[in-house]
Amino acid sequence: MSYSKWLVSGTLMALASSVSLADVLDVGAAFDPREVQQGGDNSTTTMTNNAFSKPSTLLKGSQRADFKVGNSFFKNPWVVAPASTDARDGLGSLFNVNACQSCHIKDGRGHAPTDASDRADSMLIRLSILPQSEAHQALLAEGKTPSIAEPNYGGQFQDQAVFGVKPEGRIAVTWTEVQVTFADGEAVSLRKPTFALEDLAYGDLHPDTKMSPRVAPPMIGLGLIEAIDAKDILSQQDVDDKNNDGVSGKANWVVDAQTGDLVLGRFGWKAGQPSLKQQGAGAFNGDMGLTTSLFSSENCTAAQADCLKAPTGSRNGEPEVSDEILDAVAFYSQNLAVPVRRDADQPEVLKGKALFFDAGCQACHTPAYQTSSAKTVDKHLRNQVIFPYTDMLVHDMGDDLSDGGHTEFLAQGNEWRTPPLWGIGMTETVNGHTQFLHDGRARNVMEAVLWHGGEAEQSKQTVLKMTKEQRTQLETFLNSL
Repeated sequence: MSYSKWLVSGTLMALASSVSLADVLDVGAAFDPREVQQGGDNSTTTMTNNAFSKPSTLLKGSQRADFKVGNSFFKNPWVVAPASTDARDGLGSLFNVNACQSCHIKDGRGHAPTDASDRADSMLIRLSILPQSEAHQALLAEGKTPSIAEPNYGGQFQDQAVFGVKPEGRIAVTWTEVQVTFADGEAVSLRKPTFALEDLAYGDLHPDTKMSPRVAPPMIGLGLIEAIDAKDILSQQDVDDKNNDGVSGKANWVVDAQTGDLVLGRFGWKAGQPSLKQQGAGAFNGDMGLTTSLFSSENCTAAQADCLKAPTGSRNGEPEVSDEILDAVAFYSQNLAVPVRRDADQPEVLKGKALFFDAGCQACHTPAYQTSSAKTVDKHLRNQVIFPYTDMLVHDMGDDLSDGGHTEFLAQGNEWRTPPLWGIGMTETVNGHTQFLHDGRARNVMEAVLWHGGEAEQSKQTVLKMTKEQRTQLETFLNSL
């Protein structure tokens, strides 16, 4: 059950019909201790660089063993087939990384290359072209089919390859500084990336190619997000902006790879995947060139003859990643704990929290939910009061954050899923940087705010009018999450 929200005389009313949550949260001063455990009873108190790698606190002994198995397949590299390690062989002839952990470093956030010579190890580039037929265009407009992959390079650019196969090319980036000035006269410089694909090995890109850079997001709390009742996400939709607040988030409906049905998307930068199992299968296939029961085709195009001829790890027609391994990785992904908040009761944090709500940020970053009580949800994830600060919907974030027209079902080029904010303040501790947004352009939380546009333009304008002290308080609150 998501909080219903009203601001009344500077007070946030937090009401829930089926649970006894706080009747009132005074965003100026009051402190609710439940907010400390952002991930409910599964939160971790670890504050080191391993803060994103701890299991859900409520896991029992046998479940902790399952978590360790999943961690092994998430962390350790896959190898080229054939190999004596037949449980881990079959690494795609073309790939981005050879292990999940290589993108999600310490289960945390990736980063964009710093310059043209830096490798894009924890980010990728999605590719698509505009559909040629009117029938396909109609299906795309209705969200009933994904974008068409680029003919020579597929739906994702792979910049690494096994011996004897040429990598597709190299991802390069250049940065342009963009100046923004606050109302009090202080100027800040933002950086805007331009990505290019160079040293192309399999011909030119289609002239209508759309490129969408994606930095690997943190892995924490994903099982809790999966456990939120769909009705609590859908109840927040306001596609036609009937309340006239400028915010019109919508759900993304995506294809379930097992059933072919359209289901609610929850994961990925555009909410393009419905479950952690399918998200993991997509990453195995796209990032590492590994087949699963959900995505059984090798990640090669017709233009890549050497890729098509290369040995695979498939034996007797079975996928390279067995269902047992896929389920183990999904279980691991479901149970990475969210760190507790720091200094959540401190005056400067609470002042920043009040400013967050005054700016209307909670219109997209919904603070709290109670997870589902359904028996289909693992027992330790049920009925948890959590504070992810996301509505799980996709929003128009303005032209500056557009990825050039790349679509994912209903999510258009300017539209992105509201990312959860929990754990954002631990990014530097875990990953040694503070780079945010889908392409890593923001170098701190304030830069991330200043790139907001579209439905968030009004909130950004409110922040631009804040005093230096207020901006510091807002950042202090965000970094406490």
